[in-house]
Order: sequence, then structure tokens, then C-alpha cells
Amino acid sequence: MSDCLFCKILNGDIPSTKVFEDEKIYVFKDIHPKADVHLLVIPRVHIARLDETGPEHADLLAHMMLSLPQIAKAQGLDDGFRSIINTGPGGGQEVDHLHIHILGGSSLPGFK
Repeated sequence: MSDCLFCKILNGDIPSTKVFEDEKIYVFKDIHPKADVHLLVIPRVHIARLDETGPEHADLLAHMMLSLPQIAKAQGLDDGFRSIINTGPGGGQEVDHLHIHILGGSSLPGFK
């Protein structure tokens, strides 16, 4: 999508700090981090929200989830990490491109 912020990042139109990429996903640092480590994992294909996925996305979703531990460990998160998928405006999603947040480090905020 031409007006999608994350698609523009994928196309190189907007700079990002890449930490990992492969043929299915792109991972970069959040520009407004909520923890010492705050990464965004996005699929290379545009999918607006988690609730718009179907069986045809099963391999991609599995790949995204199974990549999280190795990405987190590569960032020094050996003691664990938090993964979050916000879905839709009611779930706090701000960019309409499916993404997973990886958060960790000593300043990881708690849920209150």
C-alpha cells in the first residue's frame, strides 16, 4: 500500500534501524521505544491487522512467531522478552500493517 508507513519503510522510502531481515519479515527498532529493547517485526507482505489473517497466512504467522526468540537473543534478551500484537484501534494499533512488538531489558514496564 502506497500510504502505509511500514510499507514505505520496507521500500526504503523512510529510514529505519534494521536489526534483522529475511525473505518473509523485516525487523527494526521502534523510534519511540517503551523499553531498553523495543523492536517491530513486520511481514514483507501488507496485512493490515491480525484479525484480517486467514489460513493462507499460517506459514507466515508461524515464521514470525518462531523467529521472535532468536531475534530477542540476538539483542541480548537472554532472560526473556515480551511480545505484543495490537489489533485494531480498540487494541491500540497505530499503524495499519500487522506487526509484533518485542520488548525487553531492565526498563521493561509492567502491566497495571
